[in-house]
Amino acid sequence: MFLTQDIFGAGSETAATTLEWAMAELIKNPKVMEKATAEVRQAFQSRSSVSEHALSNLHYLHLVIRETLRLHTPLPLLLPRECQEPCQVLGYDVPRGTQVLINVWALGRDERYWPDAPEEFRPERFESEAAAADFGGNDFTFLPFGAGRRMCPGMAFGLANVELPLASLLFHFDWELPGRAELDMTEAFGLTARRRAKLLLRPILQVPVPGV
Repeated sequence: MFLTQDIFGAGSETAATTLEWAMAELIKNPKVMEKATAEVRQAFQSRSSVSEHALSNLHYLHLVIRETLRLHTPLPLLLPRECQEPCQVLGYDVPRGTQVLINVWALGRDERYWPDAPEEFRPERFESEAAAADFGGNDFTFLPFGAGRRMCPGMAFGLANVELPLASLLFHFDWELPGRAELDMTEAFGLTARRRAKLLLRPILQVPVPGV
């Protein structure tokens, strides 16, 4: 019971953090917002709402989520691992039994692996074959859910908790900053890499929400 609660709790918190960062980056990058919104509305134009079974058709939205996870991975440090055999990392000797932490936040910004302006939000970078990293931890330059036998067990649950609400928000509403508000993209580091400031946006209804 407690294990199930932990999985749902962790999946919900990290998904909410990722969703907030995705919306912030879309507001900050209007052309990306326009392209993602157009894709969602075209995919569901014959329906009154977004359906989960058709989310696989949203190619560009998936790129947006990947890029969000690259820049704003919910857990900046993966859970500690123990070195099983002596090795060398960047010229340092790592004895067996050493506890190791992987800095995924820094890895996603490392220009050795992301040479094309790593600090900029560019979903298109994942269209190239070289950067088409998956979520399964097979590409060690992109580890939002960890890797190996102890990677995040709630990966599918967490992704679904981002894809469906993000698509729904873009399908039903246009979004803008209220008044002359400025977008603060500062991070507040803790167990999760949350936004320091709350994200306050004004929704403009475009497609009526069923039942509301």
